[in-house]
Amino acid sequence: MSDNTGKQGLLSRIWSALRRPSATYSLGGVLVVGFVAGIIFWGGFNTAMEATNTEVFCVSCHEMRDNVYEEYKKTIHYNNRTGVRATCPDCHVPKEWTHKVIRKIQASNELFHKVMGSIDTREKFEAKRLELARHVWDSMKKTDSRECRNCHDYESMDFTYQGRRAVARHSKGLEEGKTCIDCHKGIAHELPDMREELPTATVGDM
Repeated sequence: MSDNTGKQGLLSRIWSALRRPSATYSLGGVLVVGFVAGIIFWGGFNTAMEATNTEVFCVSCHEMRDNVYEEYKKTIHYNNRTGVRATCPDCHVPKEWTHKVIRKIQASNELFHKVMGSIDTREKFEAKRLELARHVWDSMKKTDSRECRNCHDYESMDFTYQGRRAVARHSKGLEEGKTCIDCHKGIAHELPDMREELPTATVGDM
């Protein structure tokens, strides 16, 4: 009799606790649920960010695949004697997490133009090539060619292995505080029509 009474009392207390959890248990439950949800969100966010940070993803839309990707495949960044390849994210996406997130947010504008069909034909792409190039050049200028410097750096250059022209240009650039993109526009993609970028007197010298 006493055993049954004890069991009923225990079950009654458990049921009561479940129906009216204490403030301590409530707070603990919220923290646990929040912690687990945070891990799931963080894992999902990083997985999605890395999935969109591959060359395969970059060229999954025909605008990139049929235009700049085909140009890039003809350059030394794609195929060279050392077998070191710089892919789209290596040049266009920062490696530092904070800068990478900012770049991904900015990329939402590119998705908008994808939906709008702003460059969905070769003709449209060529008409906007200079504008698109300017955006990239300006961005690289502001960051002192940060992504270029993941692989190239003045301090690591051995000028004895460079040609005389390269040594002269790099030495001058170093003295003048120039950044990679100042001189290396068109290193991985075809240059747009630059005539409107230059003074009239120099157009004939191109």
